[in-house]
Amino acid sequence: MSFSFFCRLVAVSTCACIFQPVAIADSGKNAVPLLPKYKQECAACHTAYQPGMLPAASWQRLMGGLHRHHGTDASLDPSDVREISAWLNANAGTFRGARDEPPEDRITKSEWFVRKHNAREIAPTVWKRAAIGSPSNCQACHTNAEQGKFNERDIRIPK
Repeated sequence: MSFSFFCRLVAVSTCACIFQPVAIADSGKNAVPLLPKYKQECAACHTAYQPGMLPAASWQRLMGGLHRHHGTDASLDPSDVREISAWLNANAGTFRGARDEPPEDRITKSEWFVRKHNAREIAPTVWKRAAIGSPSNCQACHTNAEQGKFNERDIRIPK
């Protein structure tokens, strides 16, 4: 094996390792089937986010503070909290973009979300459209969000 071939091999392998998490997150390969109780309780008010979108520490704080969940009392029965918390923690984000705890434990303030939804690509007025409402309404634009798939080719931005 020549030295230049070896260098190319290392470069390709390194790139694959660095960029794989984003590709996997976009494609839904990291998506897990949603826990029925989680979907029932959480999707009643907002997108039933894939647990891999936040690190375990963020999920623990969110589940521990349901009585003041982003300005709303989202309290649940203690047994439901235990069941949902265990599932969230077991499936929490570990890829490079989801390991860091975002400000206020908000997915929409995470480094990867902000990078993917920057103002150069999405004008601030888009978020205010009636069919979208806010950055947390993933399924408004991502047609396969419920399956944990966020591939750019499946985006349909409402007028």
